[in-house]
Amino acid sequence: MASINDIIKREVNPFDLVNLRTGNFWGQSQELNSMVESIHQEVITETENLLNLVVKDNSSRTILLIGESGSGKSYLLGRVKRQLNPKAFFAYITPWVDDNYIWRHILRATVDSLIQVPDGQQESQLILWLKNLSAFTQGNLKNKPFNDSIWQLLLNDRQKFIKQLKRKYQTAGIYNPDHYFGVLHDLTDPELYPLACEWLRGDDLSEESMQTLRVKQCIDTEDAAKQILANFGKISTATQPIVLCFDQVESIPNFLSNPQSIFRVNTTIHNENIYNFLIIITLVSHHWKQTWDHIPHSDQARIDREIFLKPIDLKQAEALWYYQLQTIYQQAQPQPESPIFPLNIQLLEKNFPGGKTNPRNALILGRSEYQKYKVSLLNIRQTILIDLPQQPQKQPINFKVRKNDFSGSFDSEEKDRAEFQLLWQQEYKKYQGKLSKISLLSSPELVRMLQEALEALQLQSVKSKMIAGKYSSYSLSYQHRGSREKIGVVWTEDSNMMNFFHVMNACHKAVQQNLCQKLVLIRISNVGKPPLKSYQTYSQIFNNTQHIHIKPTIQSVHYLATYHSLVNSALCQELFIGNKNINLQTLQSFIRECQVLHKCVLLQDLGIITKPQPNDDSHFNRNAKQDFRPIKEFLLNVITTQGLMGVPILISQAASQFPNVKETETHLLIDLLCQERKVKIINPHAEVKEQLICLLN
Repeated sequence: MASINDIIKREVNPFDLVNLRTGNFWGQSQELNSMVESIHQEVITETENLLNLVVKDNSSRTILLIGESGSGKSYLLGRVKRQLNPKAFFAYITPWVDDNYIWRHILRATVDSLIQVPDGQQESQLILWLKNLSAFTQGNLKNKPFNDSIWQLLLNDRQKFIKQLKRKYQTAGIYNPDHYFGVLHDLTDPELYPLACEWLRGDDLSEESMQTLRVKQCIDTEDAAKQILANFGKISTATQPIVLCFDQVESIPNFLSNPQSIFRVNTTIHNENIYNFLIIITLVSHHWKQTWDHIPHSDQARIDREIFLKPIDLKQAEALWYYQLQTIYQQAQPQPESPIFPLNIQLLEKNFPGGKTNPRNALILGRSEYQKYKVSLLNIRQTILIDLPQQPQKQPINFKVRKNDFSGSFDSEEKDRAEFQLLWQQEYKKYQGKLSKISLLSSPELVRMLQEALEALQLQSVKSKMIAGKYSSYSLSYQHRGSREKIGVVWTEDSNMMNFFHVMNACHKAVQQNLCQKLVLIRISNVGKPPLKSYQTYSQIFNNTQHIHIKPTIQSVHYLATYHSLVNSALCQELFIGNKNINLQTLQSFIRECQVLHKCVLLQDLGIITKPQPNDDSHFNRNAKQDFRPIKEFLLNVITTQGLMGVPILISQAASQFPNVKETETHLLIDLLCQERKVKIINPHAEVKEQLICLLN
């Protein structure tokens, strides 16, 4: 086995911030062996106590969870979900982008969470919820398998299913019961399940899809969305509550100037007797102090608990270090005397003399001090990399390092850019797996994401709501860089042709009123057939005119969604690069400097980004199906952030990020980086498993 120093030299810094991002607890897993259970355990206990009260009387209750940036609010939500999921259903609610679509956003996010499968279960929360409705769990039927005879009888007869639910919940005041209960029945049919979920989440369905579900209309108003959400609570009072987790609320548009929207939602849930919900709202302490006095007392009174996350003590901080370092410690032979080597408790005492800190600051300190020690291991001999004569592989390899060649103290801005690009690639990969089709996002969300990208790229006069009326949030405008003409953009993926007709009418009025010199329709969905009025209006606007229709790719949406996620984190003071808190302006600078949006085809089609020309000089692009430049860039970024690491570890990192790339191809890319004098293999004559690679100036 290797010594602890050899392991430190070859392994990735275990405190690497790229691995510490939090967010939607349905998209991330928490390692059980890396938790310090004592941290914020009292908050979990208090949350469980309040949840028990909801179970007891079905009255909805609310927790306002307040903590400093870095205190672990989002991470704590994940722990609460993990520990309490057996006794409640959990929904993660991202910030909405338009106050005119609040309830529709909440319903969509709730259903998106309900279709997730909890740990240890085989079926989604939604099916588990449906199976345990009190209409089907009375007497000796409770807890019987889903294929029980009563289920089979009801599932084979849709009308009997609807009638059974209407009879059971006739006094509950169910909204639109025939359609709602009919769609619940369709959830039990594997072929109709996806379509039923789309209706429940408020998607705009085509006429054919609505006929399949036997519904007359979609959930297309705020009141309808609120009432459907209330239905979930009303008919599940005999099963388990639903926990609505509102995270990163600071990134709701105009939150600091108008923070009331989230609290109005909470008050409405209480005042309109929307039962069986536990609401958890997270808020950064600084923003809470800024906004709380501007919240009406009637809304403040609807907060049942204000819970402030306390700082952690140094023993808990030391435990965080232990959990981050235990894998390295366990590999070493002999094992060092301290399980937190190369760190020590004195570092905590020196940097936090008051004996208190927060989890993020403790992890940032651990990362920084670990990296200092790692770099020092190569600088011990004050030497630089030179090629040595061939030596027998089984003999110890003595290498020297020439002064000032190893970039142990390389430019911090370069390191920050590398770390940002790694973070971007990680976030982008998450959305590649999460977003399989554009319609999973609403039109207001898509337009907001595009608007944020335009602002980051410094387009002038970017304004939302270019068209008027009900669909104004489907649009924006900006000033073209070259011609300085006003460009209008409308993005709609609504499948229903009647809604598309109304959007086209609004576009037609905008053109007639000269609200923009050029109108762009973004839409991958079909535009109807010639006999339809919607198609005729579309043709009049976009056929043989200066106005254009762009069909977006899902990859373009992945780029926009990735940036939107980082924007939300920046607005909530939850984005860190190079141990620094990154605000929105700094994030926008990173976007421009690293050009991460330049590959977004939609932005290229809009003429905002110049379309790249084929690189005929690239060995990897000629006659190749795959562009290897992102992999090469990834390898360099990893080495830049680590300074020094083992070649096998670097290859494994690339395989994790790019699973389709062969190991031989990765070796070739490493060789190219060496030829370009960007990196150096310190001991090239050693076996590959022993080779170390570092960054050069």
